[in-house]
Amino acid sequence: MGERVSEATSTGPEPARTVPLARGLSTKLLVLTVLFVMIAEVLIFLPSIANFKLRWLEERLGTAAAVSVVLVQQDSASLPRTLQDDVLMAIGANAIAVRDGGVSRLLVIAEMPPEVDEHIDLARTGPVAAMSGALDTLFFGGKRMLRVFGKVGESATEFELVIPDKRLREAMFVYSGNVALLSLVISLFTATLVYAAIDRIMIRPIRAMTSSMLAFARAPDDPGRIIAPEDRSDEIGVAERELADMQQRLQRTIGEQKHLADLGLAVSKINHDMRNILASAQLLSDRLRGVRDPSVQAFAPKLLHALDRAVSYSEGVLAYGRTQEAPPSRRRLRLRRLVDEVQDLLGLDASGGIDFINAVDAGFEIDADSEQLFRVLTNLSRNAIQAMTSDNGAAVVRRLTISAERIGSVSRILVTDTGPGLPRKARENLFAAFRGSARSGGTGLGLAIAHELVRAHGGSLELVESLGGRTVFSVTIPDQPVRLDEARSGLRRPA
Repeated sequence: MGERVSEATSTGPEPARTVPLARGLSTKLLVLTVLFVMIAEVLIFLPSIANFKLRWLEERLGTAAAVSVVLVQQDSASLPRTLQDDVLMAIGANAIAVRDGGVSRLLVIAEMPPEVDEHIDLARTGPVAAMSGALDTLFFGGKRMLRVFGKVGESATEFELVIPDKRLREAMFVYSGNVALLSLVISLFTATLVYAAIDRIMIRPIRAMTSSMLAFARAPDDPGRIIAPEDRSDEIGVAERELADMQQRLQRTIGEQKHLADLGLAVSKINHDMRNILASAQLLSDRLRGVRDPSVQAFAPKLLHALDRAVSYSEGVLAYGRTQEAPPSRRRLRLRRLVDEVQDLLGLDASGGIDFINAVDAGFEIDADSEQLFRVLTNLSRNAIQAMTSDNGAAVVRRLTISAERIGSVSRILVTDTGPGLPRKARENLFAAFRGSARSGGTGLGLAIAHELVRAHGGSLELVESLGGRTVFSVTIPDQPVRLDEARSGLRRPA
């Protein structure tokens, strides 16, 4: 069942690595620009069509006023009917009247409408009323009768005009069509300019970053696939530089992982043969126990113990690729004796010029795994010895000191040396394998392994101080917490 699921997963459709033109940023940008410009034109259209309606009515009222001045000086009743009809037809009105001194006078009339649908005072029509009236005429007009009145120019006389809105509505439709066509042209022109500008400033760099990421994903170990950032100070420039930096760091990490895999394979092959050699040495060393020489009897147990540890480490290296470090098997230990074993393994003598000082009290106890803590102290001590050995000069003090203190339920071990101190690069990558080495050609695995083992104890490994002539590492390991149920059961047991 698991195989079928994995096959179905592996043969599923892959996500698209290219974006079609219809769904690209360029198309979306163009459509949105046209849409937004059209919305802006609609907002402009409302006051524009309202103003067009008022201006149209003002023109008709102005023409009627000019005719009214002539008619007032003459007797309008004496005008022939055909002439009156021609005057009203030219204006498009049904009647013309004038109001002066509170008296209204009808000058020309074709036929009196039975009802006036809307009264429009041109002088007192506000913007909101004008826009709502224009929309009302545009969508629902065409069969209404309007009474338009107001003053014209500097004249104190008020003129009135009764006119149907059919021709007004037709003129408003023509005007609206012209505005719509002009708006569309402006929208396309504006969208083209905006698109060209944003495509040059944003879309092309984003497209280039996308192509770079896709190309880098296909061959992350190829340095030529890293994006070359442009010299820009805006957000796009920052994004390009950060992408280039990320690709470079990822490429270095991939290279380190490849080297680590190759090294692991080589170590596994070497370690396999080394384990066989150590096993043979272990068998030969067992015969030393039968030798009656006191010197051999003194060193034989230490040699066998060292070989046992070497075989155990070899087996652990071979199992490293399959499992993690075994959880610590913690016991109460006498730390001074463990430090003595570390000193014996290091094999320091007086001629080497390095003094090893075991400053741990004889009665100091620590709750830890003896083998894992031995490895931690051995790695720290070897690093200190290698650092001090690199110092030249017979007068240079070379001293390695291991001390310990207890703070409540926490044990703290200090490993102090008089070496030259850690370089800056080693301090920045202190517990990173292959990057935290303090010497040329080192791997940095010692500190990485020690850090992992201490953390498995729930403790911490820290660099307290690193100066020329003094480097201090601190190993902090807390005691195991006591389970309340186990403590109670222990108290209930009979003595």
